[in-house]
Amino acid sequence: MLLEWYARYGRTHLPWRATRDPYRIVVSEFMLQQTQVERVIPLFEAFVARFPSFEALAAADAGDAVRAWRGLGYNSRATRLHRLARAVVAEHGGRLPSDTDALRALPGIGAYTAAAVRAFAFGLDDAAVDVNVRRVVHRVALGVEYPRLADDAALDTMAIAAV
Repeated sequence: MLLEWYARYGRTHLPWRATRDPYRIVVSEFMLQQTQVERVIPLFEAFVARFPSFEALAAADAGDAVRAWRGLGYNSRATRLHRLARAVVAEHGGRLPSDTDALRALPGIGAYTAAAVRAFAFGLDDAAVDVNVRRVVHRVALGVEYPRLADDAALDTMAIAAV
């Protein structure tokens, strides 16, 4: 039912949904952290036009990355993305690894982003569990918002099983 809903209502028009390019997926994941989707679209397109690859971003000055980020806020995300690009070039020959541990070792990549990149860029079966997924699973499993589960790990396990 979820896949049918997505086929009908999902935001397939988003530029990062039409690609499996790991670079574009990573850029979108960084930009979408605490930023509305519609605000990200034009800035994403401009950013990847200016820096089309990990190599191009790594070769730029960090200040150039921050200036290209203007309008998104939370500039520390731009500096982390820049550090990530340099690490990918230096440590992985410019190719983003698909292994969870290798991804998590990169600057700015946490559990959610690693899972999202694995799923969207590499087509791997990994569940990117965020607060929205937790909320849906909690409501489906328990029927109400409260009482909250004391352990987010237990809820994550339920969410991953559901996905």
